[in-house]
Amino acid sequence: MYEQARWAILLEEIECTEEEMMVFAALQYHIGKVSLTEQIVASCPAMDDLDSALQCLEVKMEGESSADDMLETMTAPELHDYLKIFRPKRLTLKGYKQYWFTFKDTTVSYYKSKEESSKEPIQQMNLKGCEVAPDVSVAGQKFCIRLLIPGPEGMNEVYLRCEHEQQYSRWMAACRLASKGKTLADSSFSTEVQSILSFLAMQKTTPSNNTAQSDESINTHSLVSPRYQKKYKPKQNVAQLSLTDAIQKFLQIWQALPDFGLSYIVVRFKGCRKDEVLGIANNRLIRIDLSVGDVVKTWRYNTMRQWNVNWDIKQVAIEFDGNVNIAFSCVTADCKIVHEYIGGYIFMSTRSREQSNVLNEELFHKLTGGHEAL
Repeated sequence: MYEQARWAILLEEIECTEEEMMVFAALQYHIGKVSLTEQIVASCPAMDDLDSALQCLEVKMEGESSADDMLETMTAPELHDYLKIFRPKRLTLKGYKQYWFTFKDTTVSYYKSKEESSKEPIQQMNLKGCEVAPDVSVAGQKFCIRLLIPGPEGMNEVYLRCEHEQQYSRWMAACRLASKGKTLADSSFSTEVQSILSFLAMQKTTPSNNTAQSDESINTHSLVSPRYQKKYKPKQNVAQLSLTDAIQKFLQIWQALPDFGLSYIVVRFKGCRKDEVLGIANNRLIRIDLSVGDVVKTWRYNTMRQWNVNWDIKQVAIEFDGNVNIAFSCVTADCKIVHEYIGGYIFMSTRSREQSNVLNEELFHKLTGGHEAL
């Protein structure tokens, strides 16, 4: 899995920022150095520990809410703070403007000031089903959150700017949970905050001390993609990590990238005259404008009621909650591929950690099959 992640980064199969690329490079260098030092072999205890640790990195998808989850939602805590907001698509020359923000359940509201928070908000934004991506530069002290929020006419782009790392980590964690339909009362909130803070700490460069290997002797071609080779700075804070922790951290950061696990297929939606791109992730489908690359709409699997494939006309039809129905034909792939992706991800969501070693083959073939007789 580490080699898969490493080559996905080096070949730029998945987008990442310059600072993220530097962290990946530093981790790769550290992993290679520690591996040589310790003469690692496949059967060593470190690799056994790694296998155990990787079991905790399973990709999960949201299921139906339980009674306990509903109770947690009723008593969910809130966030309150001054943040800055910017809407790039509006016809204005103004930049970020500061407001008093509150985060409750899965909804962000903002007011002119803290004193007016008892009145009606200027706007409320429900983040359930939205796209969340970081826009961060630790060196430049820039801590922004990019949101693509579903609306009646497509996705609305919003940027929230935080003042410091602590504020950013809390609001970023809240936004990520809200996009999945979770609240601040969810048990993973604290873990998410710490994970974000840990990643930010790794992006900080350390003063150049006496190092065993000079920058000139480092083969940057094996550490970063071609466009970042001249900018390589092997000074991130990773030297204290063990081999197991370094590999696990590399995989965690890789899986946390906004575009992780996305597969793209050109499709034509029913009633449309132009081709568009369908992004298929482990927990959602994304409709993307082929001409400009903007996200038009996002549909999450946990709101999906059913999907069907008309094998005669090669068309996929999907029904979501709220009487939302979509249908499309595939241009660059067989509709069987989309069907197997959706069925496979739905199957993965039904598996618990305790049942990870037991494969329900009948259910798997039921969700991904249906076309063999054609």
